[in-house]
Amino acid sequence: MSQLSLKAVQHLTCKKRDAWWTVFLVDPLATRLLLVMAKFRFITPNGVTWAALVLGLASAGLFLTADPVLLVVGAVVYHFSFVLDCIDGKLARLKNNGSLFGGWLDYVFDRIRVLACAFGLMGGQYLHTGEGMYLAAGLLVVFLDSLRYLDALQIYKMRAGMRGKIRKTLKARRAAEARAEAAASALAAAELGEDVADTLAAAAAVGPGAASDENVVFMEDLLREGEAEGENESEARAAELRAGVLGANNRQVIDLHTGFHAKFPWYTRVRRALVDRRVRPHLVSGIEFQMFVFIVGPLIGQLLWTTAVAAALMLSFELLIMYKFWLSTKDFDRVMAELAPGADSNAGVIVPEAYKNYVPPVPVLADGAGPAGSVELPRQQDRSEKSPTSAS
Repeated sequence: MSQLSLKAVQHLTCKKRDAWWTVFLVDPLATRLLLVMAKFRFITPNGVTWAALVLGLASAGLFLTADPVLLVVGAVVYHFSFVLDCIDGKLARLKNNGSLFGGWLDYVFDRIRVLACAFGLMGGQYLHTGEGMYLAAGLLVVFLDSLRYLDALQIYKMRAGMRGKIRKTLKARRAAEARAEAAASALAAAELGEDVADTLAAAAAVGPGAASDENVVFMEDLLREGEAEGENESEARAAELRAGVLGANNRQVIDLHTGFHAKFPWYTRVRRALVDRRVRPHLVSGIEFQMFVFIVGPLIGQLLWTTAVAAALMLSFELLIMYKFWLSTKDFDRVMAELAPGADSNAGVIVPEAYKNYVPPVPVLADGAGPAGSVELPRQQDRSEKSPTSAS
């Protein structure tokens, strides 16, 4: 078998955007270890995940001793634990043998490792010194780690919900427009005395599921596509996209970050400069926070100060993300108001179903048949019936 290419493996397995700690201090080592580990079939992604947990628990045990030398050893072991934690995903991408269970296992083991190391590091210092500040620091580490990941999952869920609602609303709007066009064609055919059976059938066939949402695209996805392809879009191009002008495939651009970019116009340039180096703009995330607490702190012998500074930096970035998400919800409300005017006209009003003796409205049927909301069209006169003039 020919030798693996380091450059190709890095391109295939490294994320397009990642934490700066991972990009500069983990990936160079992880990809080289991956070249060796990938040759052995018995090494699986889940096996690497288990190994990362074992090293993480070993570092927690070293932290618990509170010995200055063993704290340094524990920091080194923790770093290698994180390296393995990155290798499991890279191995899965390289060999295409990842699994849903493996993703869950990796996530749960990460939380267990942080909990164990926080208990070992701060608990060991408390047992050694008797200072309650170490217990508070340990609780702070666990709390912030949980807050970061829970908040990230919830924001991801809410963003997906906003996108889904926009697509659904736009799809329903296009379906209504298609039904209106079909009804207008049927009316025109009826006025001309033509057979409208085919037109009526076409109008009835246009339902909520008949409209496609393939032409809906979100600004963030467009920018990420350009980044993934290595494009260096100019500021004018970004402004053009943000304004919703896109010639390719006549796709409609939805930007849910207009408010944020309007308040921070420099962010696009900073983001692009970081992404060009594979660094995500969230400079102090859960990864950097863990590394400062469990690696930098033990190495320099300043656990409390390092934890406090790392906590303040991560909280600052988390608050910025929350603020950005809040602005995004405002953009979402604006987009929904444009797509479905008057849809929220009853906002703040108690729904009628909440009152006693509520009677739901009876659906209005067209021509005595058909569902409510169907288009009423003039019935073409049957040739076998007599006209009013001939009857007289």
